[in-house]
Amino acid sequence: MRAWWIGLAIPVAGLAAQLPSRPLMIEDYYRIRTIGMAQISPDGDRVVFLVSTRVEDTGRETGEAWVVATDGSTAPRLVSGPGHDVQSVRWVGDGVEYLADRETFRVSPAGPSGPVVRAGRDRIFLDPTGRYQATIRETTVPRPAAVFGSDFERRHEERFRGTSFDWLEFQRDGAPFPVPDPRSPWADPAAEIWLTEAVAPNVGRPITALGLKPRDLTWSPTGGFLVFAADSGYRTERRYGRNDLWTVSVGGSVRHLTTDDGLEYRNPAVSPDGGRIAFVRSHGTDKVIRERLDHGGPTDLGVIPATGGPPVILTAEWDLIPGEPAWSGDGRHLYFPAAVGGERHLFRVAANGGPVEQVTTGARRLNSISFDRAMTRVAYLVGRREAPAELFVARLDGADERQLTRINDAALRGVSSSPSARLQFSSADGTPIEGWLTFPAGFRGDGARYPLIVSSHGGPHAASGYEYDFKTQYFAAQGYFVLETNFRSSTGYGEKFLWATWGAWGSNDGQDVMAGVDYVLGKYPIDRARVGATGHSYGGFMTNWLITQYPDRFAAAITGAGISNWVSDYGTADIARTKETEFYGTPWEEESRARMIRQSPLSYAGRVKTPTLFVHGEVDQRVPYEEAEQMYVALKKNGVPAKMIVYSGQAHAIRGPWNVVHRMLNERAWWDRWLKGSTP
Repeated sequence: MRAWWIGLAIPVAGLAAQLPSRPLMIEDYYRIRTIGMAQISPDGDRVVFLVSTRVEDTGRETGEAWVVATDGSTAPRLVSGPGHDVQSVRWVGDGVEYLADRETFRVSPAGPSGPVVRAGRDRIFLDPTGRYQATIRETTVPRPAAVFGSDFERRHEERFRGTSFDWLEFQRDGAPFPVPDPRSPWADPAAEIWLTEAVAPNVGRPITALGLKPRDLTWSPTGGFLVFAADSGYRTERRYGRNDLWTVSVGGSVRHLTTDDGLEYRNPAVSPDGGRIAFVRSHGTDKVIRERLDHGGPTDLGVIPATGGPPVILTAEWDLIPGEPAWSGDGRHLYFPAAVGGERHLFRVAANGGPVEQVTTGARRLNSISFDRAMTRVAYLVGRREAPAELFVARLDGADERQLTRINDAALRGVSSSPSARLQFSSADGTPIEGWLTFPAGFRGDGARYPLIVSSHGGPHAASGYEYDFKTQYFAAQGYFVLETNFRSSTGYGEKFLWATWGAWGSNDGQDVMAGVDYVLGKYPIDRARVGATGHSYGGFMTNWLITQYPDRFAAAITGAGISNWVSDYGTADIARTKETEFYGTPWEEESRARMIRQSPLSYAGRVKTPTLFVHGEVDQRVPYEEAEQMYVALKKNGVPAKMIVYSGQAHAIRGPWNVVHRMLNERAWWDRWLKGSTP
């Protein structure tokens, strides 16, 4: 019998000749598993990864930790303990550490036959020499006792059922309400870095006393010091966060490396000789607002001496956004991921300066990229449009690539996948735009005309591309073309493209989407009278915008968590900064308020003719529920068919398998009703 991890890959070009027996069904959502958090071992011999499974009976998604050999000689092996729902997994030295049920466990990569050790809740950072363990621990500050003027006052305070707050950042999407007071050392405690000897992990000492919140903790290769990022002003209420870089020696000597006003540093990595630190740098939000910039500033890769000094920016002339850097074994190059259009690949640049070189190629996205200690091998997940991501390993230069997992071969055997065509077209002003068109299941080009769903991504600073999306495949399986466009403000196309919607969200990017619609209408058998628009978050705003600006073009719409009124959104959402930056200010500033009103779909709601379904989370604090309600009421007042679905207890993302499936079923019913004429 063929093992499940071996399987045969079917080239896309051969799909027509080997068409499987049935299209994708909604029930397949529970059969497909996903891979995440892949990390190659320090010796390069194995990769640990997380496998998530959706369980219909419980409505939950459960996780397991698995390990596979990089030479492909053995099957992937389950290593997490029985009954453990794993949320994260990584290597610590030669062992596997995973988080489950808010506790950390350590296990041998040999599998569950070995001991599973409960390791508490602290995340361990083991130095490369194996001598020290570092952890980040919150500082315990006792809560002051409440003082009452009388027993009568105390009784009524105890009877109070509600909440009160007097700080600015009182909400954050997906977090308990209200979030802790960042000014209070007991409500929002600081943290310090603690050090223990590996041979005596229960005896430790703090090596910092900064009263900050260290993050991105990384050891130097020799184990002499750690580098970390921290925001020295995080308790200052009326400012946005901005991290600097710091180092601390094992003896407790602290050095503040970067103090550039308004610049944000993250993802530090120490060179093999310990002499330099690489980082990713971008503009902080306060700098953008203070200087009233018409862009968000560049994101670049740089290096700085470990002892301090001026940083050197290596990608100043490179127009894309670099990800987390890693040093080559000889210290001559830095390797990092970056999105380029709808793809994501590995790049490198000389540590002393020079041109950026693309290492990997192909129509795909590489995610969860990790390197072995010697920087000779790299592991990553390969995202494709036709199938869920799988795990691969290769040499550092991308050669000798090997696929290590095929976890969905059995689940998708006999299930057809709808292919996508990569599109390139011009917007109204000539700007080149990239997009993808997914074909209806069984499409034969026999003269029949099909309905089209136009799906806009969120962000807006994100991008569609080479990743598997179950919903897209499901709607294609129901007989729909699905169009995705990387409109202006999408990542992967350079800084000018990225900031091209500044001050006017919806205008240029809306034209880009419509140019894509016109392009596919002219080239593919699509019925122009049966076109629908949809999207979530910024894609929801885009949907609201399109049906107000192009009221005769869409026969149906589904708005997911979409903004309708920028003025009301400013004070009720948890990200006022998006308006203060990209709309140049606040609603009480006349010019900014005019922009917000001009770019609000609600301002044009009287034009809408499109039957629209609104989908929203009840406790969404990123795009508050009232944004959907305002648009819904406007359509109802004007006699336009509209429906609202609100998910109880759900934040912006609307999570959970039951909610996701319920949403897809109801969205399909809406499309079928208004784009196919099916009975509701």
